[in-house]
Amino acid sequence: MSELDPITLQVMLGALRAACDEMGAVLVRSAHSANIKERRDASTALFDAEGQMVMQAEHIPVHLGAMPSAVAAVLGEDHRPGDAWILNDPYRGGTHLPDITVISPLFQDGRLVGFAASRAHHADVGAEEPGSMPADSHTLDDEGVVIPPTRLTMDVLHELAGRMRNPPQREADLRAQLAAGRAGAERVEALVGRFGLDAVRAGMRETLDYAERRTRARIAELEDGVREARDVLEAPAGELDLELRLRATVAGDELALDFTGSAPQHDGNLNCPLPVTLSACYFALRVLTDPDVPPCAGAYRPLTVTAPEGSLLNARPPAAVAAGNVETSSRVADLVLAAFGRALGEGTMNNLTLGSDEFTYYETIAGGQGACPDADGPSAVHVAMTNTLNTPVEALELEFPLRAVEYAVRRGSGGVGRHHGGEGVVRELEALAEMRYSLITERRRHAPFGADGGRPGAPGRNLLNGEDLPAKTSGTLRPGDRLRIETPGGGGHGED
Repeated sequence: MSELDPITLQVMLGALRAACDEMGAVLVRSAHSANIKERRDASTALFDAEGQMVMQAEHIPVHLGAMPSAVAAVLGEDHRPGDAWILNDPYRGGTHLPDITVISPLFQDGRLVGFAASRAHHADVGAEEPGSMPADSHTLDDEGVVIPPTRLTMDVLHELAGRMRNPPQREADLRAQLAAGRAGAERVEALVGRFGLDAVRAGMRETLDYAERRTRARIAELEDGVREARDVLEAPAGELDLELRLRATVAGDELALDFTGSAPQHDGNLNCPLPVTLSACYFALRVLTDPDVPPCAGAYRPLTVTAPEGSLLNARPPAAVAAGNVETSSRVADLVLAAFGRALGEGTMNNLTLGSDEFTYYETIAGGQGACPDADGPSAVHVAMTNTLNTPVEALELEFPLRAVEYAVRRGSGGVGRHHGGEGVVRELEALAEMRYSLITERRRHAPFGADGGRPGAPGRNLLNGEDLPAKTSGTLRPGDRLRIETPGGGGHGED
């Protein structure tokens, strides 16, 4: 039985969602780096005093599903009003090192109400490779500064930023995350002032239960039984591709996803900490059931995920994880959707990092989405686990020594079918100064699958001055060099 009447619950749901949206707006508008202020590679969420996520903004799926692990990492600490915590350690609540999480405890009259959390991809965290997204890392230390759960004071903020490139920009972005936490605190305080602390806590509990009920109802509409899927990740040149396996079981109103049999963790950086694997499963669950359900921990209660410890999808330290967060998470989502007969999108974030001692720049590049049973797939969109924006050409050329030569839809890249897959994009950049580049991409050798007789989308390509590059590589660009990324199209659905 609900503790709140339906109207009050819906008002509270809207207020919690608006608070998360406002946190995101404060973060984006206060940040200095293009990665956050232009691409909006950042996420915000609110948690109750037990560390359960009660609401999130519709930001980056791979951030949001993993953020509960970050809050859990500090839950048992001694919290005081005005405190904040910072972390990025993938094995203690993080995802990969550039994603830094800031957590602010929320108090009302000295009582802990919950937590406001933000996660943002920082343009550099001190790795040898500018931008801290190396294509060839082997251990976590190769990828930058590792931050365990730490109380965030101004001294700590200065010290951490000083270990990274462009310290003033790092400090500004971290201060923007602190500001987002303060915005969340103000909105929760206003909610408590309006309804009272007991009613707000009851509303948080009911939000979780309501989301669970809606998700269970949609799972129950799926046919009971076992579904299986297999796919691969494209290992660096000279290595065998890494196989992932899924056994998905629907039983009544519950879903179990078992990745037993997937490849063991490897010497490269396609490894996933378990929270990243969970993020991808949570995203796929929402796609398959009710995308409009309140995005909170309650929606994931009917889901069980099994990933053997020491496997690629539940890696152990000190394994490198830079690509696991972005590329392996995309493949996990693909596996779940493929098991349920969906045509697949581009299946990669097409990660490009550029930089030197003077600047660092990171972007993910859009592609084609898979077709639906009743509609063509969208073209030139960020698919699945990313959901960022592009960096506008004007902002790119104004801030960085780069020139955009071409930015266009990649015509003909979508898979053919009764409904066509979405088209990828072409993005070609010319270097105006010497700089390093790093590419972490997928679906260059294995195209995104179609469904129900639909054809696969076209695989992607990476080229430097017209010559093909591997899916994962790094090197140096000199003035006049042109780097061209052609992203995959989505798979088609149904026979044409």
